[in-house]
Amino acid sequence: MRHAGLLCALFLCGCGSPSTASTGFGIGNSDPSPMSSSTSSTSTSSTSSTSTSSAASGASASESSSGEPSLSSGELLPDFGDVAPLGCQGKVDIIFNISTQWPMKDYQPRLLEAFPAFGQALEEQLGKFDLHIMVLDNSYTWSMDDCSLCQDPDDCDPNGTPDLCGATIDECDYTMGSGETFASELGSSGRRCKLAGGHRYITSEEPDLKAAFECIAQVGYGSADPQTFDSLLAALGQSLVEPPPPDLNAPGACNEGFLRDDALLLFVIIQDGYEQYSLGGPYQWRKALYAAKGGDEDAVIGLAITTDADIWPNECGYWLDGKNRMRIFMEDTLKHGHMASICAPEYGLFLEEVAVEVGNLCDQFIPQ
Repeated sequence: MRHAGLLCALFLCGCGSPSTASTGFGIGNSDPSPMSSSTSSTSTSSTSSTSTSSAASGASASESSSGEPSLSSGELLPDFGDVAPLGCQGKVDIIFNISTQWPMKDYQPRLLEAFPAFGQALEEQLGKFDLHIMVLDNSYTWSMDDCSLCQDPDDCDPNGTPDLCGATIDECDYTMGSGETFASELGSSGRRCKLAGGHRYITSEEPDLKAAFECIAQVGYGSADPQTFDSLLAALGQSLVEPPPPDLNAPGACNEGFLRDDALLLFVIIQDGYEQYSLGGPYQWRKALYAAKGGDEDAVIGLAITTDADIWPNECGYWLDGKNRMRIFMEDTLKHGHMASICAPEYGLFLEEVAVEVGNLCDQFIPQ
C-alpha cells in the first residue's frame, strides 16, 4: 500500500503547485543529479510495477491445483494467516550510528550531502510518513577539549576552560546509546541541538528536518573508538550484559518514546574500520535486534557504510587482514542487511536503495 498524499504539515510547506513546493529535507524544484534522476526513475518503475501486480492479484486470483489461491502466473498468493498486514502506515524509526574516529573527517560530510536524497526517496516510497530519526552517542564520553569549538555562547563559553567549557550537560549527554544532541569534538556542530518536542531525536514536529539532521549528525572526529553494537542495542533497550541497564526508551529515560511497536526499524552504521569494540558477535547482535521488534525479521533493515578493504577489488584501494564482523553480520546474518563502501564518492544511492526496501517492507508489516 502506497500513500499518495504528502504530509505538508510535516514540512510546514504550503500545499501548492508541485513546481514550487519544497520539503523539510531541502528538496525543491531543482534539477536532480544524474544519480538521483536514475534512482527516482527506478523507484517510480518499481512502484508502478507493484501497483500493477497488486491489481492483478485482486482481479485474476484463482484456485491452484492444491486448492490454494494463486496468481494467474501460478505463483501462490502470500499467506499472512489470520492477520492481514496493516502496513507500517509510514512509521519508520531510523538510527544513525556515526563513528567519531579521526579518519571520519573525510566521510561525515558525504552523509550530510546524501541526506536530502534519502529524504526524497522515503517520501516517494512512503508518501505520508511519520519518522523518528536519532543519531547515537556511541561512547561514554563528553568533553570539549578546545573551548573555541563552542559555536554558541548560550550553550558553552568559547573563552572558557576545558573540559566542559561552561556547557550545561546532563546525564544523557554521556550515556551510551542515548540520542546525540550536543556533539563537542573537532568538526562537530559544537552546540546544543534544540529539537522540536524536547526529544533527543527528530520527529514529525520538526519544522526543518534537513537543518535538524545537520546539527545532530555533525558528531565530529578525534574522539573515542565507537562501541557500535553496544550503543545500538542500548538505544533499543537490549543488552548483552547482566544485569541489563535501564531501558533508554522508558518513560522519563533519555530516548523516551523513540522505539515504536508499530514502526519499522532502520539503522545506518557509518565507520571507517572493522567493528572490533562491541561485545558479542553477529549471532548475538541479530538475536537482540529482532527481540527489540518482537522477533519480526522483516521489521529490521540495516545498512553499513564502512571499509571494503576485506574484499578485492574494492573502492578503498587497500587491503586489511582479519575477519570483518560487520560484513558477516550484514550479509550472512541479518535478513535485510546491506554493505556499502565508505570510500564511495557519495552515499545518496546507498540510502535511496534502502529507502525502496523500507517502502516494500512497510506494505507487509504487521505490528507486534
